[in-house]
Amino acid sequence: MTNIALSVNDIPIRLTSERWRHIVENHDDMAGYYYDVLEAVANPTWVLEGDEDELWAIKLVSKRKAFLVIYKESKELNEGFIITAFITTKIRKLLKRRIIWQQPQQ
Repeated sequence: MTNIALSVNDIPIRLTSERWRHIVENHDDMAGYYYDVLEAVANPTWVLEGDEDELWAIKLVSKRKAFLVIYKESKELNEGFIITAFITTKIRKLLKRRIIWQQPQQ
């Protein structure tokens, strides 16, 4: 089972079965949030500069909680993949990183 979300750069980002197993084995609170992980990539609140060419998609769940999805994308190959994902409350700390994209204000 592989599903794809289009990133804010219109790059297809894969979430493979192997990566999903890795996510839920390391973060059991993520079980049941498969489609939320894809949604965080497709419709994030922010995209931050990660480490080593990663992108970090943050999707707010509440004022104090967010999904953080770490992924890579290649514009040359027009594809990418999710590395990991988890729920975090350290939103303020994350936003000290360089913001690459943010959702327009309503």
